[in-house]
Amino acid sequence: MNYRHIYHAGNFADVVKHIILARSIEYLKRKPGAFRVIDTHAGIGVYDLSSEEAQKTGEWKDGIGRLLDADLPEEVAALIAPYLDAVHATNPAGGLTRYPGSPAIARHLLRGQDRLTAIELHPADAETLKTRFARDFQTRVIELDGWLALGAHLPPKEKRGLVIVDPPFEREGEFDRLVEGLMKAHKRWPGGTYLLWYPVKNRKAVAAFRDALGGAGIAKILDVSLDIRAPGVTERLDGTGLIAVNPSYPLEAEMKTVLPVLAQLLGDGKQATWRTEWLAGERAPS
Repeated sequence: MNYRHIYHAGNFADVVKHIILARSIEYLKRKPGAFRVIDTHAGIGVYDLSSEEAQKTGEWKDGIGRLLDADLPEEVAALIAPYLDAVHATNPAGGLTRYPGSPAIARHLLRGQDRLTAIELHPADAETLKTRFARDFQTRVIELDGWLALGAHLPPKEKRGLVIVDPPFEREGEFDRLVEGLMKAHKRWPGGTYLLWYPVKNRKAVAAFRDALGGAGIAKILDVSLDIRAPGVTERLDGTGLIAVNPSYPLEAEMKTVLPVLAQLLGDGKQATWRTEWLAGERAPS
């Protein structure tokens, strides 16, 4: 897929993914105890929407560009307010020239006792991330293969928190790595919340991925997806999905409120569809 994120920052997939991330963090904040967010494929943190790469695709215009000043129902506006607060904080002069990636959104939402571990394999991107969070004692940036972090960095000492796995899908086998990585991580930290992003492009691969997760022997797997158009003759990014393992209790109901509005706002005409589906329920399959 070659998902170099600067080309796609702020697109419809980011909007869905980052709203769910923000809602999950807000739920963790309901308890006073500290928690940790671990971002396994952190990127550079903040993306310049005026850059040549972002302007070349313009995907953000049909994502966060449509949402930022939209007239939203009151309940939806309240649910996505933490996410939009992070976007506004990244643009202190107003307007929309920069987009926060998942580590920047997570860091914006943390309380004083909470921590962020941002992991990035690409040396230049890791250095950019280290510079961005320099002297921030609540954030630790590690140059490392994010897949390895699913073993080596779990469980966190706080024993509460979430792991967001957002691979670039630049290589074959990313769906398999997501399943394998989740199984390894869940074995080490069964009580953690896991958010796994995936693209809806190759429908057969997505169906096989969902089936594999349903048979992984892990309880409480919620699949949230938004397709902005029907599949065409050639493969392209038609939709976005987010797997939530041990999701916050209100998440499914919240997404049933938010997704219809996002489908109308971000969809390609009337072809947009959305779905929430439990791939595994309260008990792991026997």
